Amino acid sequence: MTSRALRTTLVVGALLLVLTACAPAANELVGTPAPDGGVPGFWLGLWQGAIAPITFVISLFNHNVGVYSVHNSGGWYNFGFLLGVSIALGGSAGGGAAGRRRRR
Repeated sequence: MTSRALRTTLVVGALLLVLTACAPAANELVGTPAPDGGVPGFWLGLWQGAIAPITFVISLFNHNVGVYSVHNSGGWYNFGFLLGVSIALGGSAGGGAAGRRRRR
């Protein structure tokens, strides 16, 4: 096997490993009530997404704090969470506009 073929094989293998490691798993707790009795929906997902950067830092030091609620309503919670994270981190539209302003 030539060195180029070996290198290509290793790169493809590493890429496949990374892609399969990121594959999502099923959440068996979707739709089930949390210990407090609630099932977070869109609005709580939006809030938890907005505070996710702060919650992440706290979760590094406190193992009782989670960034994402596994007891959620499914798609609407996920949408709210991603929208909240996008708002908290500036979104893509603001970043693109800032880059265009700097170049002028």
